[in-house]
Amino acid sequence: MPALPYIPDTVTVHLGRPEENARNVTLPFLEYVANVASSEIYPTWPESAIRANMYAQISFVLNRIYTEYYRSRGYDFDITNSTSIDQKFIEGRDIFENIRTLALELFDSYIVRQGSVEPLFTAYCDGRRVTCDGLSQWGTVDLAEQGYTPYEILQYYYGDDIDLVTDVPVGPLRESAPAIPLRVGSVNDNVRTLQIRLNRIGRNYPSIPKIPETDGVFGSDTEAAVRRFQEIFGLTVDGIVGRATWYYVRRIYNAVKRLNEIDGEGVTLEEVTSQYPGVLREGDVSLGVLNLQYFINYLSGYYSTVPPLAVDGTFGPATWAAVIDVQNTFGLPADGIVGEITWEAIYDAYLGIVSTIPPEFVEGRVIPFPGVVLRIGARGDDVRVIQQYLSALSPVFPRIPALTPDGVFGARTRDAVIAFQEEFGLPINGRVGAITWAAITDVYSDIANGAGLSDGQYPGFELGR
Repeated sequence: MPALPYIPDTVTVHLGRPEENARNVTLPFLEYVANVASSEIYPTWPESAIRANMYAQISFVLNRIYTEYYRSRGYDFDITNSTSIDQKFIEGRDIFENIRTLALELFDSYIVRQGSVEPLFTAYCDGRRVTCDGLSQWGTVDLAEQGYTPYEILQYYYGDDIDLVTDVPVGPLRESAPAIPLRVGSVNDNVRTLQIRLNRIGRNYPSIPKIPETDGVFGSDTEAAVRRFQEIFGLTVDGIVGRATWYYVRRIYNAVKRLNEIDGEGVTLEEVTSQYPGVLREGDVSLGVLNLQYFINYLSGYYSTVPPLAVDGTFGPATWAAVIDVQNTFGLPADGIVGEITWEAIYDAYLGIVSTIPPEFVEGRVIPFPGVVLRIGARGDDVRVIQQYLSALSPVFPRIPALTPDGVFGARTRDAVIAFQEEFGLPINGRVGAITWAAITDVYSDIANGAGLSDGQYPGFELGR
C-alpha cells in the first residue's frame, strides 16, 4: 500500500462474486467510473445528485484498492461487479454523455473522514428496494431538488466530518508487498508499516508482543511479534515477512480497524508518513551513508574487487566508485546508486561473513557488528555483549552509566549508549548501529588492551561530516 491514496491507471473487475469462476476485466480507471455511474444512476437526475453519487462510487472503489481488500485475500482483482457486495459494472455498455463529462472532472477525487487518509468506505444503496446506513441513491434526488449541493448531500449521509480530496495524482497500480522479504536487520518504511499494523492488531490479540518503537528497524522485538502473528493465523512460523505474511497482516489490520466499513477507525497521516529517505546517492550526507561505508569497508577485506573506503558519512566520488565496484561484484546494474536491491546485497554479504566467523577467531577480541540495529525493546546475546562493553567503559568515562548485562535493551542501556555517543561525537539516537557498535568496540578494545585515550581521540577511524 502506498503511503497516500492515488488514482490507478487501471482497475481489474471480477465479473461475478469473489468465489465464482468468472472472467476478470482490466480497463482504465476513468472508464470504470463512467461505466458504474451509467449502470447505477439515471443521467436525467439533477446534476448535484449525480455528482454526489459519483463521489461515493469513486470513494468506494478506491477504498477497495487502497486497503487491498481482495488482493490481501489472494485474489487477482480489485473489485467485483456483484451488487450485493460491490458496484454494478456492465462490460461493454454505452456511456451517457453527461456522465462521461462528469467522470472526466471527478475521477481524481474521493471522500475522506477528517483525520484519516484512506478513501472512505462509502456504503450506498438504491433507497427503494434496499436501504442501508449509507447513501440512498434515490434520496439524493430528493435532496438535490431541495437545493442541496453535492457536498451537502454527502454530509447528510456520511456526516459533517468529511472532506473531499481533489486533484489526486494518477499512477500505475502497484501492490504493496515489499520486493524483498522483511526480516531481522531490515530498515525501511515497510518495516515501520508492519510494526504499526502489528501493534494495532495486538490490541485485539494481546498475545502478540508489543513492539516498543515503530521506527522501521526490524529487530528481535519485531521478529517476536511476527512469529506470534504467524502462530495465531496458521502461517509458516519463520519470523520473516514475505508476501503471504505481509498480506495476511494487511487483511487482519483492515478487519480490526474496520477500514472497509462506513464508521471505521481510519488511518492517520502519522501512520503512513515516510521515515527513511531510502535510496542513497552521490551528494548525500547522512548516517545511512556512514553505515553503507562501514559495510563496504568491511567487505573490502574479503573481496579483492571491493576497495577499502573512508567512513565519513559523505557520499562522494570515492563512495560512488566503491558502490559501482560492489554492484559489478554482485552482478547488479552498475549505476552507483544504492537502492533496496544493492543495499540488501551489501547487507547479506556482510551478514554472511560475520555469521560464519568461528568463535575462536573473536576469542579475546571484540565481536564485529552483528548486522542488527539494537534499540529499546531488543533482547539477546548481542545486547548482552554491548552492555558488557559499555560497563567496562564506565570506570574510564564516568558519564557512561554501568549496566547489568541482562540482554534486555531498556532505558538505562539507551542512556548509556547516548552518553557514549555524546562523549565521542557520534550521531545521538540511543541506538547501536554499525557505526556506534564499531566505536564502542574500538574504545573497549583499547581499554582492554591497556591503551589509553587522549582527549578528543576518536576510536578506530574518523567520524563526522
